[in-house]
Amino acid sequence: FRFATRVMADATREVAAQAGIGVQDLDVIIPHQANRRIIEAAARGLDLPLDRFVVNLDRYGNTSSASIPIAACEALDAGRIAPGDRLVMVGFGAGLTWGALALEWVAPERKVSTARRQRRRFWTWTARIRSWLLRLQRWIEALIYRASVDEDEE
Repeated sequence: FRFATRVMADATREVAAQAGIGVQDLDVIIPHQANRRIIEAAARGLDLPLDRFVVNLDRYGNTSSASIPIAACEALDAGRIAPGDRLVMVGFGAGLTWGALALEWVAPERKVSTARRQRRRFWTWTARIRSWLLRLQRWIEALIYRASVDEDEE
């Protein structure tokens, strides 16, 4: 945890300095989606508001090496990245490795179709419902197990 929070803040500062911009001038930071506490700690360490960070852990969890590309695509689809925006993509991994990239977004704005938005919304809600049902199933199974153990003890 300490390594990750330190590295995310340090790497972001370093790559921004190499690009000739200040951390405060960054529009969007797309970090590796390891866990929310790490991202929040990095935001505090950089003295930036959390809303500059793309966070999608609530929908996917830690998707390993795919977390930055997934978060970037989501930010584009949501309109959080526009031409001229200054971005940093920063990640860390096993073996105390890390990397960061600073860039200015020059691609034209992506138009996301209504059908694609609706499809994404549908699958997001489907995943939430499935997760809730699985938790409910585990809870019910635990109740049944406890009831059977109580009967065996009598």
